[in-house]
Amino acid sequence: MTSVSDSPATLTGIEIGHLDAPPSVAAAPVDEGNPGLVALPLIIAGAVGLGFTNTGIVDVGAAAVPILVSATAVGLLLATIWAAALRQNVNATVCAIFFGFYGSYGVLSIGLTHNWFGIGTAGAAQTTQLWLGSWLLTIGLLTVLTLRLPWTYPALLAIVDIALVLLLIGSAADSRVATQIGGVFVFAFVGFVIYYYVAALWQETGGSALPLGRPLVR
Repeated sequence: MTSVSDSPATLTGIEIGHLDAPPSVAAAPVDEGNPGLVALPLIIAGAVGLGFTNTGIVDVGAAAVPILVSATAVGLLLATIWAAALRQNVNATVCAIFFGFYGSYGVLSIGLTHNWFGIGTAGAAQTTQLWLGSWLLTIGLLTVLTLRLPWTYPALLAIVDIALVLLLIGSAADSRVATQIGGVFVFAFVGFVIYYYVAALWQETGGSALPLGRPLVR
């Protein structure tokens, strides 16, 4: 399996190093595009919605669903395809995972509300816990596998892991406090992504690269 070669290896589009690729694979020039400029702002919009609902600032559980379904999920799907077309494999897997996360949340929320799956009220909590646990495993694995990137990337994903753990506890134990603390961690995630978006757009418009930290594993 080939990896990134002569193309941005992160969602900010800032080059952090290369791995060798077979001679038969033509690398995409850096100036062909940066899918992160599409993905990052839409991740921010969706995460803000989730943060507001999880903390209880907005007391409507599905309030973020219109943003997630119509903007965040659609934009992340487009960014995934774009990144894959440029052979930006790291970008593609990150965008695809977050597309799956946000998109499946929208389907879960709407489906449970309208009983699309025949689960009923009694099984809704367990279905939500299964969803949270599945994404905790997936994003937890991604966290470990990004240790070769600048430390801010696994740190960002670790925040997502903690938020998912707290939301899982909140659902399993019916703890409003755990859910609200999970929402606070969602806002911390938003802060990191805002920095990445600023770094990407700042450099895209001619500014100097902003620091992202050193890799934890070389």
